[in-house]
Amino acid sequence: MSLLAGDQKPVIAVLTVDDEWTQFRGNRANFRDIVRTGRELNYPVYIVTTKDLKLSANKIQGYGYSPEDKQWKKQWFPLPQVIYNRIPLREDEQRPSVRRKIDECIRHGSVQLFNPYFFNKWTLFDWLKQNRTTKALVPATKRMRSFKSLLPMLEQYGSLYLKPESGKAGKGIMLLQFDEAEKRPYRLTIQGLRQKNVVYKTGKPLLLWKRIKAETGRVPYIMQEGIELASYKGRHFDIRMLVQKTERGIWTVTGVGARLAGHRRITTHVPQGGSVEEPEKLLIPAFGKEMTASLLNRLKSSGLLIAKQIEKGSGHTLGEMSMDLGIDLDGKIWFFEANAKPMKFDEPHIRKKSLERIFQFSHYLYQQGKV
Repeated sequence: MSLLAGDQKPVIAVLTVDDEWTQFRGNRANFRDIVRTGRELNYPVYIVTTKDLKLSANKIQGYGYSPEDKQWKKQWFPLPQVIYNRIPLREDEQRPSVRRKIDECIRHGSVQLFNPYFFNKWTLFDWLKQNRTTKALVPATKRMRSFKSLLPMLEQYGSLYLKPESGKAGKGIMLLQFDEAEKRPYRLTIQGLRQKNVVYKTGKPLLLWKRIKAETGRVPYIMQEGIELASYKGRHFDIRMLVQKTERGIWTVTGVGARLAGHRRITTHVPQGGSVEEPEKLLIPAFGKEMTASLLNRLKSSGLLIAKQIEKGSGHTLGEMSMDLGIDLDGKIWFFEANAKPMKFDEPHIRKKSLERIFQFSHYLYQQGKV
């Protein structure tokens, strides 16, 4: 990491919310890794809750990690110059007091905050459709508002993925298929827990809609064209990419991994039975060595274009995101999802670099000052 000699380093705080039982919420192992990396790179870094973050104070209470005692300890820290938002749940982020605190950080004269909010699937697709290049990467997607709009789309594409607008880790995703040769042509696959799918078949559209509504309740859903993805040993896979900004504030690909769907699963998410694989292991049998190299280059350049367009659409400062990209049987790239709070990558080389980049980008923000 290139820093000028004697260059002052910013105080960095990782933002989360308080918890009456465990002091604060979030992935403890991830927080420990961040604090440890900060220490190695000589950055003052701590965890702070929205409740304790008093932007008008010179000192605030936060949590530091003691490796000797293996404990988080509440102590006084200087006001941060850069805040990295890792509030773990959408419900937490949507609480009025939390929203107010985030907005206060955004408006603050000198404190820099990046990745202020979770993404919403519908909004993401909307942003990407505003650019001709990224629009071509988005499968046909509509809001699932009524039975009337669902049927024509299903008949047009033959299969649709139904996804909650604010879903996480593949939860609540369903696959709807239509085959007019079947006696009961409508087939709804509901991804259940512990590797079990529930399959509902009917010949009656109204019964189908009733079942879908029973599953979705009041949660807003989108419906999306089902893409036939490339597969490995009969199981489809997609590509997970982590893109982050560097010490020069430029988007770059930190790492590319692959996720292979579990047996008979409709998504590749690890909590839903998917597994972490090396991209080449899955791509070479499907596309050959030469095309795999070119595909990986195209995936990376597509990922960077997507990140730039999402940041532009959001109107906020973003420093990282993970995204899910699919490759169909013809080698065409498709965008499925982006996450403003990326889960940690299990691949060790990606993990190490991703932690360092949090500090590199924080340093860049601090040097730039608030515009």
